[in-house]
Amino acid sequence: MNTSIVGRHIKLTDAIKDYVNSSIQTFEKYNLDIISVTSTISADDKQGKKSFTFEFTLNIANIDTVVVSQKDKDLYAAIDIAVDRVSKVLRRHHDKIAAHKATKLSEIVINEAEDKIAKELEKFEDEIIPVRLTSYKPIDIEEALVDLKNSTAKFKVFYDKDDNMRVLYKTSVEGKFGLY
Repeated sequence: MNTSIVGRHIKLTDAIKDYVNSSIQTFEKYNLDIISVTSTISADDKQGKKSFTFEFTLNIANIDTVVVSQKDKDLYAAIDIAVDRVSKVLRRHHDKIAAHKATKLSEIVINEAEDKIAKELEKFEDEIIPVRLTSYKPIDIEEALVDLKNSTAKFKVFYDKDDNMRVLYKTSVEGKFGLY
């Protein structure tokens, strides 16, 4: 994680830098891929009233940029409030990711399909032997045809160069083949 601290109209002391860096370290507990954090501190002196504006800009992988800005009379209070607001945003993203990983629709569908196939195979246990594809690498239709001619199999299941699952089979007419 890259961090940078920018001061506008204010001299950044080591104490301020250490406080901001220690605040940034709390973001790591959310296990998000934070690419960079930019902290900007601005001092305003309008009509004799001094105020500070503190801004966090976080670049997070696979998520949009998060920007939180906080204005206060006390710089440390502004930093603390901004940290709380960023933590709330990061916690929401973390919880959303954790919730979605737990219930991926594709995993449910695959598990249900495998269970259904297993139940069907139990009925025909003596007659059907499950066989996996030997190669998932795409091959040409001509290559599949040569393989089928040279084997005693009645059909060949393969992926073509366009990554479509194809079935090449021997027809009842001698020397003719069908292709799905």
